[in-house]
Amino acid sequence: MGNKRSNIEINAHSTETITDEQPAYTDAHLIAYPVEYIAGIDLYNVGEFHAAHDAWEERWMGEVGRDEKLFLQAMIQSAVAFHHLQIGRPGAARQMYLRGKEKFERLGKSVFMSLDIPAYLNELDRALSWLLTVPDPREITPPEIIPPTIKLLPEVTEFE
Repeated sequence: MGNKRSNIEINAHSTETITDEQPAYTDAHLIAYPVEYIAGIDLYNVGEFHAAHDAWEERWMGEVGRDEKLFLQAMIQSAVAFHHLQIGRPGAARQMYLRGKEKFERLGKSVFMSLDIPAYLNELDRALSWLLTVPDPREITPPEIIPPTIKLLPEVTEFE
């Protein structure tokens, strides 16, 4: 007998909700940042976490600077945490959540590629900190999970 896994429902925001409130990014961001970064944001914000991972990973695997590589890896791991929850793997989600947070801490910046990192981490913690409340997160019923919505700050920031 194998483990019976249940998928955990994640309430991602729709594109309509994002654009009605505030766009995730501006035309200036579209010009300044790599297409893979912007595509990953779009995919992440509609709950396509594995596809967001793929978009960011395509950029991460290329010729990028040390800080951008670390930042993209943190973004990839935070997206993969939600993907693991979607497919019923809370233990793996916890590992990716912790690894992503560690990468953001190692980056040591409050803003990178116009993302407010402390605000994003606060939202990430709000959505995923329940994974840390027990030794095995498969033992508890998950709460309603609402991932962060990625919205870039208006100012375009330098990146390497």
